[in-house]
Amino acid sequence: MIPLIIGAAAAVGIVGGAGKLLALRSTKGSAPGLVDGKLAALGNAPNAVSSEADTPEARKVAPFKDATLDAVLTAINATGGKIVTQQKGYAAAIYTTQLMGYVDDVELRVSGKTVHIRSASRVGYSDRGVNRARVEEIRNMLGAEKIISG
Repeated sequence: MIPLIIGAAAAVGIVGGAGKLLALRSTKGSAPGLVDGKLAALGNAPNAVSSEADTPEARKVAPFKDATLDAVLTAINATGGKIVTQQKGYAAAIYTTQLMGYVDDVELRVSGKTVHIRSASRVGYSDRGVNRARVEEIRNMLGAEKIISG
């Protein structure tokens, strides 16, 4: 019984250490930015979502229609994001998880009265739905903002 407990404790330590290394690695780098005027395509790992037209259906989210970049940035700030880049028609923000300190990128691209969004984990394979939930939280904040200001 004791070897099993020691083995389990060691496994937790290894996984915990690996998680901390991944979290540290996620603090390096930045969002990919625009590629040919659009948000970058998603990688192979299912840890991201996007509203761009070429996104696979399973990882697609709706863009924010009739929204302004400023309104979406306000919603990002209200939901715990930190704006790191803001230019004409483009912005990038980061979210950092509280428990392990993982960094995820959120990028926005304005097209007319539509704001496209890409939310992606910097490291790891699965995000357990965190990026999709984040986009919906931002969407809900935008809806609440319209109710308050409208």
